[in-house]
Amino acid sequence: MHQSLLSPRLAFGLPLKTFIMNLGQRIALLDKLGKYLQSDDDQLQEVKQKAERENGWFIQDFIDEAIDNICSEFLQADLLQDWASQYQVPDQNSQPKKLGIVMAGNIPLVGFHDFLCGFITGHRLLIKPSSKDLILIRHIIDKLASWNNEVNDLVQFAEQLKGCDAYIATGSNNTGRYFEYYFRNYPSIIRKNRTSAAILTGSETEEELLNLADDVLLYFGLGCRNVSKLYVPHAYNFQPLLAAFEDYRWMAEHNKFKNNYDYNLSLHLLNNKFYMTNGIILLIENPSLFSPISQVNFEYRDNADAEAILQEHADELQCLVGAGQMAAGQAQSPSLTDYADGVDTMAFLTKL
Repeated sequence: MHQSLLSPRLAFGLPLKTFIMNLGQRIALLDKLGKYLQSDDDQLQEVKQKAERENGWFIQDFIDEAIDNICSEFLQADLLQDWASQYQVPDQNSQPKKLGIVMAGNIPLVGFHDFLCGFITGHRLLIKPSSKDLILIRHIIDKLASWNNEVNDLVQFAEQLKGCDAYIATGSNNTGRYFEYYFRNYPSIIRKNRTSAAILTGSETEEELLNLADDVLLYFGLGCRNVSKLYVPHAYNFQPLLAAFEDYRWMAEHNKFKNNYDYNLSLHLLNNKFYMTNGIILLIENPSLFSPISQVNFEYRDNADAEAILQEHADELQCLVGAGQMAAGQAQSPSLTDYADGVDTMAFLTKL
């Protein structure tokens, strides 16, 4: 075991009576965090810049986008109170469990919601953050602890998550199988690869297509809520869609994104594969839900049936945009109750 896990503080060795932070105090602390994250605090700005230096995909605009959604959709006292009430979260958790959380790092603060669920339900959290998204989550926990030092005893970081009562782990399909094996004897939520799709009819307005461009390219398309597959009718005109992507023309100058675009374009040229592009994004006819960075797959399907698609890809789809499902532009704005993979994290935690 990692040496740091042997300390009483990291092992949650303090007597249970020392954990006195009640639900109201936790909500007040989170509400305060929301106000801080929306401030121009110099330390916060330095942390965001450091996060970008550590991970070139985490540009400032996308860090701010992630933080803005967390603040507006999660870190509001009234929203948190209503959310906790839905699950009858008690004022004091008389039997807190030790919850291990393995976080992903594909987009900024993607693991924050898991932390939030564990914290609001009063469990003791042992977090293994992704090396790709280490800076932001550590700063948030440190800031909470600076306002209330009980956070130091309730939330800890570790490289190895041993001795926990339950686990929430997010990763790829390969790591998911690893998690399923090692956590097989414990209550757990294991998440694997997911992506999102959209159904288009050709009658979308310019605004709807601009919103869809956000669903596709926000966070460079790296999130599981990013649309990577389009279902379109055979007569679909792609020109208005390609025009909508022009709002992201600047991505052609981003080194990491451009390298992916150039690589995928080269593959299609070598393979004599038909493609459409505006110099920013590649549109490729391909039945796969998953597409590489800088590419969106499409499939011709007249009168696409949303329910049939959801059933067909039940284990792969995170969101489905259009056809009476999710409105374009909403994929990357989850609310407190938009649980990853459709698994109710709060129900899981309140029943431990």
